[in-house]
Amino acid sequence: MLENLELPESDAPIYQRLADAIGERIARGELVAGERLPPHREIARSLGINVTTVTRAFSALQQRGLVEARPGRGTLIAIRETEESSFKSAPSDEAGLIDLSVNRPATSAYLEALSTLMPRLARDRRFGSLQDYHPPEGPLWARSAVADWLNGVAGDGDAGRVVLTDGAQHGLACVLRALAERGDVILADAITYQGIGALCRSQGLDLRGLPIDREGMRPDAFETACATLRPRAVFLVPSLHNPTTVTLSEERRRALAAIARRHNVLIIEDDVYRPLLDRIIPSFAALEPELTVHISGLSKCIAPGLRYGFVVAPRAVLGNVAAALRIDCWSISPLTALIATNLLEDGTATRIIEVQREELRRRQAVLREVLAAFDVQTHETSPHAWLHLPEPWRGAGFARACRQRGVGLLPADAFAVGRETLAHAVRINLGAAPSLNELRHALSIIAALLNAGHLEISGSV
Repeated sequence: MLENLELPESDAPIYQRLADAIGERIARGELVAGERLPPHREIARSLGINVTTVTRAFSALQQRGLVEARPGRGTLIAIRETEESSFKSAPSDEAGLIDLSVNRPATSAYLEALSTLMPRLARDRRFGSLQDYHPPEGPLWARSAVADWLNGVAGDGDAGRVVLTDGAQHGLACVLRALAERGDVILADAITYQGIGALCRSQGLDLRGLPIDREGMRPDAFETACATLRPRAVFLVPSLHNPTTVTLSEERRRALAAIARRHNVLIIEDDVYRPLLDRIIPSFAALEPELTVHISGLSKCIAPGLRYGFVVAPRAVLGNVAAALRIDCWSISPLTALIATNLLEDGTATRIIEVQREELRRRQAVLREVLAAFDVQTHETSPHAWLHLPEPWRGAGFARACRQRGVGLLPADAFAVGRETLAHAVRINLGAAPSLNELRHALSIIAALLNAGHLEISGSV
């Protein structure tokens, strides 16, 4: 269990070195969930340190979510949530909880538009085709509407380069199956969208996280990884990055694109948040159209319940993407396609997005007001924010403390590629609160916990 435990050499306090040593054994699988750790006095005696130091180390481990204290049973290795179990696709219906852990629309604009559209859908000239099978890439009329909507962003209006999917996650799954084989290396930001990790594991792909800064993936790290790991593709979320909200500058995009071109690495561009941006930046699909697979959809800008995504890809790989989709479900629902096509064609989609943007601006203003004293990384039209936690908070411990007070958040660990904790932060989904007042209440609870700091932590041990 803890035989031959040695404290790592560093300038850190002894309790922190002890916590790191035990945490490393947990990471290596030498200590498993449910296993009981020796009493504090026994560990203190074996290492020649005082009991208070061991108690502080266990407190630090508890805040990392690695151990938990059970009355009558001592300290146990915690059962940690896997990425799949924390990868939630629906807000909680738990009474009294303001769940800010799931991205969802900030307004009901989609429902209002849908209630107007549904009664006249049967009069649409394409209505009769809804009872038939369709090509795996989707009906041509639906692909044409998407191609027109994305013209200037990806595909230059060419419907022949579009495959329709049941949301962007489904599109990403089809793309990975079409482009990569088991064992291939896929690169991504060290902290990134959760769905890519689950997909890579399910398909036997080797996902590697690369260092990031406040401007996104570091080009030097990408260059080194391309030279040493020979990756098949790099996965990037260039606009309002989930979870950090970083939008890659045109300069950073060009630098990463040049490296990908030099090493012949495919770019998988997950650009679902682009429609919410208030400024135009060239996409990777515009910069490197023959090297980029562009994935987007209407979930983040209109409504996740619509389940409408699309892939724009070079013709050389498009057939494989369509084949992967055909294996899944033959083709997407034409009813979904007809609803989305109407929204795109008559300008309703654009109006809904503008309504969403305006509401997000109001919610961001509340965020800036309530959390003005803290390090919050965000953008004025982003549906989420990235809160960097002050000492002594850690992501998992802070998320637990918030949930105990009725606010749901996701900690940085949920977005980390690999098991190493790379940031002490949480994602706050501003659009998820049912109202501005409830958002303000939830943010006030967060601010109170941040201000309480060590007092709250000490009380929870």
